Amino acid sequence: MARLFGTDGVRGQANSELTPELALSVAAAAARVLVERDSSHRPVAVVGRDPRASGEMLQAAVAAGLTSAGADVMQLGVLPTPGVAHLVGDLGADLGVMISASHNPMPDNGIKLFAAGGHKLPDAIEDEIEAHMGLSFDRPTGAGVGRMYDIADSVDRYVTHLLKASTHRLDGLRVVVDCANGAAWAAAPRAYREAGAEVIAIHALPDGENINENCGSTHLENLRETVLAEQADLGIAHDGDADRCLAIDAAGDMVDGDQIMAVLALDMKESGDLVDNTLVATVMSNLGLHLAMREHGVTLQTTAVGDRYVLEALRENKLSLGGEQSGHVVMPAHATTGDGLLTALRLMSRMAATRRSLADLAGVMTRLPQVLKNVKVADKAAVARSTAVSDAVAEVESELGDTGRVLLRPSGTEQLVRVMVEAPSQEVAEAAAQRLVVVVSSAT
Repeated sequence: MARLFGTDGVRGQANSELTPELALSVAAAAARVLVERDSSHRPVAVVGRDPRASGEMLQAAVAAGLTSAGADVMQLGVLPTPGVAHLVGDLGADLGVMISASHNPMPDNGIKLFAAGGHKLPDAIEDEIEAHMGLSFDRPTGAGVGRMYDIADSVDRYVTHLLKASTHRLDGLRVVVDCANGAAWAAAPRAYREAGAEVIAIHALPDGENINENCGSTHLENLRETVLAEQADLGIAHDGDADRCLAIDAAGDMVDGDQIMAVLALDMKESGDLVDNTLVATVMSNLGLHLAMREHGVTLQTTAVGDRYVLEALRENKLSLGGEQSGHVVMPAHATTGDGLLTALRLMSRMAATRRSLADLAGVMTRLPQVLKNVKVADKAAVARSTAVSDAVAEVESELGDTGRVLLRPSGTEQLVRVMVEAPSQEVAEAAAQRLVVVVSSAT
C-alpha cells in the first residue's frame, strides 16, 4: 500500500481523492498522536488555507477532526504557508495545518502538517499518524471536546514578522507583485508597501476558482508585460501558497531561484551571516550557480530534489541559506520553511542597499542553457545498471568538460528516467540530451 504522506503532505483532487472524510481522519489521528506523546495539556492546533473553494470544505473537516479528538483549533483564515508555519511558534501551538496544493491547479488541494515551532513533521510522526487513521478511540465528551477560535490578526502578525526580517527600507523601488490569486493576495502587497516600496498588485482578487490560473510563478507572461508597461524596477511572482518567489527584472528577463540564491548568498557572505560560507541547493540547480559560487568563495552543497532534503541539510549542518531553482528559498534564521515574501523582501533590500538593478545583481551568475527530457522506460533499475548508459554519460561529460553537466535521475513514482544536460549553448545541450535519450530508451 502506498504511503499516504508524500514529500509535501497529503495531496489529491479535492472531494475526489482528498475527501472531507479523509481530511477529518488525518486531523483526528494527528491530534491523538499529540495527546499520546504529551498528555500534560490539551493540544492546540492552528489551521490556515489558501483561497481555493475546496479549502473551505476541507478546513471545516480538519477542524472537526481536531476538535473531535480533544484539540483546540485556532483558525487563521487565508494565509501563506510560511505564515502558518510562523504562527505555530508565535501562538505557541502544538501543531500547524495548512490546506493548500501550492502551485497546482484549482481542483487539487492538500494538507500539510507542521510540528511545534513550525517545523515539518518527521517521517516517523507522519507514519504514526497514518497508523492511527481508521482506528477507534475513546472520544472526549462534554468539556473534553476541543474548542474553535478565530485569529483575526493572523495577517498582521505575519507581516510584522516579515518586516522585522527585512534588512533595508525599500523607498524608491517600484515593484509589480503577482499574487497568483492565492494566499498572498493580502499579505504580499501590504508587506512590500509597509517596507517602503511602491507596489502594483496583479492577480490579487481571489474568487476561490482563479488561483494559479495563467498567473503566478508558473505563468510569468502577464507579470513581464506589466513590469514593462509600468516601467517598474522589478516584478515578483508567488505561487498559490506563497512559499516560492521568482522575479522579473526591469528589462523583462526572468530571474529564477538559482539567481536569487546567488544574490542572497553574496549578500549574506558580505554581512557575515552565511554560515560556513555555504549555500545548499538541489542537484537540479544550474551549473552557472556552481561556477558563480566557486568564483566568490562560497561552497555549494547539493541534495536530492525536494525542499524537504534542502531543509534536512540546513538543519543537520546548522546552515543559513538554501533552496531550489523553482524559487523555494529557505533562511532558517527567519523561517522554518520556504517563504516567498521573505525572499522577495531580502532581494529588494539588497537592491535598495546597493542601489543596483536586479539585472546587475543577478548578473553574478550566468545561467547555462538547460535541457530536460523525460524518457519512458520499461525498467528504470535496468537503466541504472546499464554500462551502455554509463559509457554514454561519461562520453558526453568528457566532451563538455567544465562547460557543461549531465544528470540522469529516475522518477520516484513512474517508470521514467529524467535526462538533464547543461551546455554552453542550447544547440549543444539539445544534441547531447537527444544522444542520451536514444541510449536510455534502448537500455531495457
